[in-house]
Amino acid sequence: MTARRAAGAGHLIELGGPSATATVAISPRAASLRALRVRGLDLVEPTTAWRYPPGMSGAVLVPWPNRVDSARWDYGGREQRLAVTEPELGHANHGLLTTHDFQVHETGADSVALRALISGHPGYPFELLVTVTYRLGADGVDVETAVDNLGDRPAPVAVGAHPYLRVGSVPAERLTVRLDADSAGLPGPTLIPRQRFDVSGTEFDLRAGRPFHRVPRHATYERAGAPSRHSLTAPDGTTVELHADASHRWLQLYVAEAFTADDGTRTAIALEPMTAPPNALRTGEGLHWLEPDRVWTARWGIRLVA
Repeated sequence: MTARRAAGAGHLIELGGPSATATVAISPRAASLRALRVRGLDLVEPTTAWRYPPGMSGAVLVPWPNRVDSARWDYGGREQRLAVTEPELGHANHGLLTTHDFQVHETGADSVALRALISGHPGYPFELLVTVTYRLGADGVDVETAVDNLGDRPAPVAVGAHPYLRVGSVPAERLTVRLDADSAGLPGPTLIPRQRFDVSGTEFDLRAGRPFHRVPRHATYERAGAPSRHSLTAPDGTTVELHADASHRWLQLYVAEAFTADDGTRTAIALEPMTAPPNALRTGEGLHWLEPDRVWTARWGIRLVA
């Protein structure tokens, strides 16, 4: 393992040396995935030159992913008020650690574990220890997020991540998108999804793969009860896959304007694995109620398939 300082990006942790078939770069800020390259191909949008990359690129999202409507929710009959982190919509977005620097906890030849404490946050009266572990393999990276409840009462927890996938330099407009999901929900005016629907027989069914121009620009997908595999495929068959365990029932598909080439083509698509859907603190859906002195772990990863 090596560590370096990239121009403007702050401290970065790199796994894989010059002769390795795969390399990864991680920033302590939000324990974020900043680069992943396998056999010369970028599998995620590289943001090593950014101190604070746009669009939450690569960030770990905990103790909830996506939005909490109006930054308010109820716990034990009492209203909890979170900090508003999306002022244009009035929501609390993507958890409590996206602006926090994790500390390096353990390192190995091809792995690194980073830790951060959640404690004393307005609207979230719980104390959690979050450990994010990256393990580099020959074809990609596996990510494990473990949450330890250090408090004296059950805590509602959900986790997610915000990688922007790509297939080397192939424009997103030339990719086929396949999502392993059987239902979907579309965002309303304030980006809180409306009621979900079965995608069978609709234009939102991406299980067999659809070209980029036929893919929604923003939607929440769900696959219940089983691990999932989502992918982007180039015209020559080269495929980048995001795989997730059964805890990650939901996936946020997001086509952002943040990563656009000079010719106007997009270079990456956000596929965000989540263990709960948007607004979970308010609806309760997908929340894992973590008992005191217990640890809950969720896993996902990205790999080059062909």
